[in-house]
Amino acid sequence: MDMPTANVNRSTAPLKNVVNMMVLIDAMRSRDQHSSSLALFSGPSGYGKSFAARYAQNATQGIYVEVKFGWTRKIFLSSLLIELGETSPRGTCGDMYLEIVKRLGGDPTRPLIIDEADYLLAKGLVEYARDFGDSTGVPVILIGEEKLPSKLKAIEKVDNRVLERVLAVPCDLDDAKTLARLLCPKLNLADDLLAHLLEKTKGRTQRLVNTLNDVRKFARRAGVEQLDVESYHGPIDTAAVPMRTA
Repeated sequence: MDMPTANVNRSTAPLKNVVNMMVLIDAMRSRDQHSSSLALFSGPSGYGKSFAARYAQNATQGIYVEVKFGWTRKIFLSSLLIELGETSPRGTCGDMYLEIVKRLGGDPTRPLIIDEADYLLAKGLVEYARDFGDSTGVPVILIGEEKLPSKLKAIEKVDNRVLERVLAVPCDLDDAKTLARLLCPKLNLADDLLAHLLEKTKGRTQRLVNTLNDVRKFARRAGVEQLDVESYHGPIDTAAVPMRTA
């Protein structure tokens, strides 16, 4: 399927994964009416997938639900109903399922974005995602870890319904500059420093955000407004296990 250009406000210089998420949703919205409605957005932890999902939710008026580790079938359905505007979900799981289908079908252009979909798969609930898409025509975006696409291969009737599979990408220098402008607006950070931080954090958005917050604190304590790789001596979030020294 040819993926169209996303309608993203370029003046905000969105991160690459934000753009990729918006392109994916645009593609699912404009798909042929006979095409399936499931899509996957997957990648390693810390790549900013949830941030991209939240951005897309706001930009598209979508429905967003983040599945938690301990959720049961009923908690998942009631949480989704709450996102759809029901303040006090009641009834059996079957009752709630029918109400969700009714509400989703009211506007099939609003995407349903399900984050941490690996938990949905582990609980044997992922077929709800297929059913919601088949019954209403809404684009259903499953967000999960790197192995989510391969895990779905074990459930053929769900995997067969996946129309698009998009992989999240690590931050690059442009992303690092965007985050630096957002988190350190009063600092002039040299490209060599940002490249160094990217290498050490392995391009993981969350680690880079943590590190840029430390850069801002370091600059405030040092009383400086510009930093390069030689002058920054603060912490970098590499997720390395601390070692006890003698």
